[in-house]
Amino acid sequence: MSSFSVRFFAPQQPLLPSTASSFKPKTWVMAAPTTAPATSVDVDGGRLEPRVEEREGYFVLKEKFRDGINPQEKIKIEKDPLKLFMEAGIDKLAKMSFEDLDKAKATKDDIDVRLKWLGLFHRRKHQYGRFMMRLKLPNGVTTSAQTRYLASVIRKYGKEGCADVTTRQNWQIRGAVLPDVPEILKGLDEVGLTSLQSGMDNVRNPVGNPLAGIDPEEIVDTRPYTNLLSQFITANSRGNPAVANLPRKWNVCVVGSHDLYEHPHINDLAYMPATKNGRFGFNLLVGGFFSAKRCDEAIPLDAWVSADDVIPLCKAVLEAYRDLGYRGNRQKTRMMWLIDELGIEVFRSEVAKRMPQKELERASDEGLVQKQWERRDYLGVHPQKQEGFSYIGIHIPVGRVQADDMDELARLADMYGSGELRLTVEQNIIIPNVENSKLEALPNEPLLKDRFSPQPSILMKGLVACTGNQFCGQAIIETKARALKVTEEVERLVSVSRPVRMHWAGCPNTCGQVQVADIGFMGCMARDENGKPCEGADIFLGGRIGSDSHLGELYKKGVPCKNLVPVVADILVEHFGAVPRQREEGED
Repeated sequence: MSSFSVRFFAPQQPLLPSTASSFKPKTWVMAAPTTAPATSVDVDGGRLEPRVEEREGYFVLKEKFRDGINPQEKIKIEKDPLKLFMEAGIDKLAKMSFEDLDKAKATKDDIDVRLKWLGLFHRRKHQYGRFMMRLKLPNGVTTSAQTRYLASVIRKYGKEGCADVTTRQNWQIRGAVLPDVPEILKGLDEVGLTSLQSGMDNVRNPVGNPLAGIDPEEIVDTRPYTNLLSQFITANSRGNPAVANLPRKWNVCVVGSHDLYEHPHINDLAYMPATKNGRFGFNLLVGGFFSAKRCDEAIPLDAWVSADDVIPLCKAVLEAYRDLGYRGNRQKTRMMWLIDELGIEVFRSEVAKRMPQKELERASDEGLVQKQWERRDYLGVHPQKQEGFSYIGIHIPVGRVQADDMDELARLADMYGSGELRLTVEQNIIIPNVENSKLEALPNEPLLKDRFSPQPSILMKGLVACTGNQFCGQAIIETKARALKVTEEVERLVSVSRPVRMHWAGCPNTCGQVQVADIGFMGCMARDENGKPCEGADIFLGGRIGSDSHLGELYKKGVPCKNLVPVVADILVEHFGAVPRQREEGED
């Protein structure tokens, strides 16, 4: 196994005093599906042999397991992608012309595949020579200084530069060119950020409660745990080869609220707070994921760990997945496929033997997430647990911001709060720690009155959209601008009295998470009334988040995008109690 060591930094302390979390004795249950793959599966002993081995500090797929592997695995074998960072390979690439890089297979694989280990995604199809850079931002917590730095990076790229709040509480910035990358990485380090191990076969940004430490109703402050997870995953931003050669991407979250803002059911590993024999810790869910061919909710591992074992457990799960995961067809390499193959009990035993104590306790029946809980809206102004302070949730339409927007958000965080911003998985932003004496002035700031309202319309507040084909080469349709336009036009047709979450994804990879939406739109090619190909969407209905979570189902296939407005209006009337505005006005 790996010989690397990590010195964990102390988690950043909240800027205001925080009272300890408390709860009243009630009936609590695990907020999770109860179904699971077969617990008893006949597994050949040879199948449990680790398929990777450590060589000179990096983990490499053994020769005997290389038959039938996918092209990405071959690229990793040719050169470990982390070497571009850990051995300064990026400096050499940055000095070469892009045309020269593109001529040779080795360097072409660098710019199109291996650089994703540094969080750099080449936008070959729509922005040739430019990159999207994805950061690590555990729990979605960022500072005004970090936000200003990111604004300064994208500003230099003019119309090619912008930023997005992602569905994993994270920043993505766009427009970067390779010669600038070494300097950008240096600047990120100076403000306490990293983009390392944020793409391809790595662990994505650790998600936590966006109201951590300030929520009067929180179960536990998730920030210390998500910070430690991020530090472990990247070895304190130095690079961690032990968990950088997974069979596929991997998501993790730590739940801290009854609202389940963290969406645990769609993560590969979710920590669900629970006590056991007077000790605080977490029950575990595993295997949740979305892909073009399959989407599954996380299932119980039937295991509980103490708060002290959050990192050892994460390490053990990742090592089991790294060692045993299938590396053939990329559509069958997410961790749930391994759980299916081994059965949940064999998978659990593989995790247990990789724990320091070589065992796992069974799940606790003292889960702390209250099942009967109405999910709260964090947009607008709300009191914090700290007396005299409030937070304000700001709607960022489909998560898109420009450099000037980021500078202004940083200014508001400094002027009204404590210089901190919180990103959410719904692509919005929270300013915490606002003194109540400043609450009257803050909503009157031009940015909040003109663009980023704390009180958006009822349909706009639940709108989420992936990048779409404006930048993403895999997207079939444009999403962000279309999502806004369709929603605006639908609002003219019908009046909605309760929240309806509408998510857009440009392709079946479903980065926009359409299956958890009330109404989901997945980009596809359709045919218009004349039988001609056109941009369209498959429509999903009935996704749920929270304690009664379940995935939505396909409702209608191949609707041309130009026909979506009346279709969506009808769906809202038939399924969500909307009222046609013509009738509403006549009745008035």
